Amino acid sequence: MNQETIGHFINGRVVADLDRTQDVFNPATGEVARKVALASGATVEQAIAAAEAAFPDWRNTPPLKRARIMFRFKELLEQNQDKVAALITEEHGKVLHDALGEFQRGVEVVEYACGAPEFLKGEHSKNVGPAIDSWSEFQPLGVVAGITPFNFPAMVPMWMYPMAIVCGNTFVLKPSERDPSAPMLIAELFKKAGLPDGVFNVVNGDKEAVDALLSDPRVQAVSFVGSTPIAEYIYQTGSSNGKRVQALGGAKNHAIVMPDADMDNTVSALMGAAYGSCGERCMAISVVVAVGNETADVLVGKLKRELSQLRVGSGNDNSNHMGPLITGAHRDKVLGYVNLGEEEGAELVVDGRGLKVEDYENGFFLGGTLFDHVTPEMKIYQDEIFGPVLCVVRAHNMEEAMDLIDQHEYGNGTCIFTRDGEAARYFSDNIKVGMVGINVPLPVPVAYHSFGGWKRSLFGDLYAYGPDAVRFYTRRKTITQRWPSGGVREKASFTFPSNT
Repeated sequence: MNQETIGHFINGRVVADLDRTQDVFNPATGEVARKVALASGATVEQAIAAAEAAFPDWRNTPPLKRARIMFRFKELLEQNQDKVAALITEEHGKVLHDALGEFQRGVEVVEYACGAPEFLKGEHSKNVGPAIDSWSEFQPLGVVAGITPFNFPAMVPMWMYPMAIVCGNTFVLKPSERDPSAPMLIAELFKKAGLPDGVFNVVNGDKEAVDALLSDPRVQAVSFVGSTPIAEYIYQTGSSNGKRVQALGGAKNHAIVMPDADMDNTVSALMGAAYGSCGERCMAISVVVAVGNETADVLVGKLKRELSQLRVGSGNDNSNHMGPLITGAHRDKVLGYVNLGEEEGAELVVDGRGLKVEDYENGFFLGGTLFDHVTPEMKIYQDEIFGPVLCVVRAHNMEEAMDLIDQHEYGNGTCIFTRDGEAARYFSDNIKVGMVGINVPLPVPVAYHSFGGWKRSLFGDLYAYGPDAVRFYTRRKTITQRWPSGGVREKASFTFPSNT
């Protein structure tokens, strides 16, 4: 059977480059859904050249006109949301309602980008000195690139290119080769919205495409979201090649559960945060730190009961809570961590291994898994598992719980469940983590704030989307201007200028 092969979107049209291809799976069935072309270095250079050629005219397009294209893009996205969500579910496996939720959070960044005429205004000061005016402008960088992961094929790319493009840059996106169809469809919608050819380009590929973007001197900046080892490589390689880089890495997000927490609501929140999207979220809660053995016993008992009701199956069935993992290889990796947790001595309260879904026996499924009595030296505690595995650690008090979080190498997200305002305030003020929730398990900032972690969860100085995106995708230029009076010859001054 001949299968569709996804190509690339360069200079407003689809480009094949089929010398190398890779299978794209439907994770629910385990079957190959289509193939994706893996770009050669020459194809990446073609995309960069198209972006470079489009930059001068796009740079000089008034921000209001750029924003109007964004408004039309937003309308087209909303009109096609079901098509995009269906592609996400088919290639990633997440349940349709979750795919729509991801998509909507991405559209909110497009919505924020529509405000470009306001956030690109710059600053102006009259008479900073005698008859001297000064102002600053936010000028675009040029060609910029984004490298994005498989777990949010629509949302994470939209964290990047809408803001970069509305700021006057041109963009080359390298999405995940595991679920490439949604970014390609969205690129077509962007063109339909009136975006000039070459302003937005998509190259599908692997490390060859990534390295081409990192080494090409025409690429001025790179944004990345993915695992910490790759984030560190992207940051070091891109920076050594003179690029501005923001590289968001991995996570091991902890939730502290205090003895006074509303336990039923806490358990409901943890179920969604730990097992939603099969745990394949950089903001997933993967560790619960229960303060006190009584708290832990009650929490584990309630989680065990809820897990017995967890509905796992095809993402096309909206009654399911959780779908499959992205690939068989990733499923096997997560299974390896479950096996390792047993070997390390953690108590396996709920075992998700061996799950079979009727009519989907070949899918990449793993049931929700729960470990108790996990300790910090265990690999299942230290590593980002990126699957439906929740670890419960027991702490004597809040100070011990916070020390665990602060000592971990990752600092992406965290939360606390409590009714105590004093404890919540102390936690949010002192914890060494970039994004904090108070009775909110997934504290992902809205589009008009910015997203990013601390420690080895972020390489670079600026967060993704929101106000930080304006700073990342522009350079500040400050102009100071004076017009001397006509016919008057001024004497040279050898004193450093001041306003005194």
